[in-house]
Amino acid sequence: RPITLGSDQSAYEAALAMTRNAVRHIPVSEDERLVGIVSERDLFGLQRSSLHHIGRAISAAANVEALQAASAGIGRLIERMLAQGVAGEQLTRLISSLNDRVCQRAIALETEHHAVGDISFCWLALGSEGRQEQTMATDQDNAIVFEAEPEVLEARRAHLLEFARAVNEVLRQCGFPLCKGGIMASNRAWCLHSNEWFAHFSDWVRNPTPEALLNAAIFFDLRAIEGNHRLATKLRAAVTELAVSRSIFLRHLAVNAVQTAPPLGLLRDFVTDDDEYPGTIDLKAGGIRIFVDAARIMALSQRVMETSTADRLRLVGHALHVSEQETAALIDAFYYLQVLRLKHQQLHPHEPANRVAPLALNDLERRVLKESLRLAKTLQTRLTLDYQL
Repeated sequence: RPITLGSDQSAYEAALAMTRNAVRHIPVSEDERLVGIVSERDLFGLQRSSLHHIGRAISAAANVEALQAASAGIGRLIERMLAQGVAGEQLTRLISSLNDRVCQRAIALETEHHAVGDISFCWLALGSEGRQEQTMATDQDNAIVFEAEPEVLEARRAHLLEFARAVNEVLRQCGFPLCKGGIMASNRAWCLHSNEWFAHFSDWVRNPTPEALLNAAIFFDLRAIEGNHRLATKLRAAVTELAVSRSIFLRHLAVNAVQTAPPLGLLRDFVTDDDEYPGTIDLKAGGIRIFVDAARIMALSQRVMETSTADRLRLVGHALHVSEQETAALIDAFYYLQVLRLKHQQLHPHEPANRVAPLALNDLERRVLKESLRLAKTLQTRLTLDYQL
């Protein structure tokens, strides 16, 4: 009378049965007939095989419907990894990597139906996707940079815009909402020749209006997804040099970065919202964005080309006299906020994606949250001193 499992039972139930009964193999049966054996090794390999399976399914998707079905597995995989305590940096990079593959496959599918094969262009990821810091609740932020001779420039742009509209729609069907602000490759404003992009960046750097600084916060994190990567590399190098050459622009970015203080109180641990979302704090605006903005400014000042917040902090630390221990603490704090945000999105999918009630956390979570926000404050203090704000 061996312990058995039905073929319709879950891997979790198999793991539980092995643990309770101190065994490493369990027969699987249907109608009292042996149909297989599940082993402890099978369960250890499940996470890797699931990731491999999703990646293969995305790459093999022959149409939009198949890509949509493959994309649905990303959320389930992330939920399992959250439950298993996978580290924040690995988790967010994994999300971005799989999302990249969805985008690349959408581009490949639509390339077959649009006359863009002979155009030199690059599909760009912007914002959190450009930084490889996406969460489960993310919309589209993308653009196109291309090259063309003056006499065919508008004709090439027209082809690319039609193509981009189709790709944006495929991504929408795969669970990536259209950007409400219109920052997408299908918007003519963001489907530009290399020279037009450089002109835009030059204007933002030389005339740092609030709108220009907002655009900088999104577009300075550009990253190549598909196409001619040389165009993206060349553009990143040019705009980095442009920003470094105008120290007043970096100072304006710093002023912008210190305007929103972390929600820490003097008499109480957290300053929560009393209006629309009472008892909550905004993890993104009051925490995550501070790390992101500070790391961007520090990276630009040192001509660092990386877009990830963690990579930027690692690469500028020595030049800016930040110790390895402090850098590690800053990165840990940043990813603690990211994971807390992901858990909230998983448990409360119908609530605001970035808002957390501190009183709903346990004592340890509140302490780590408080310390993480204090570290965000130290970054703002550094910017205040560096740029004499």
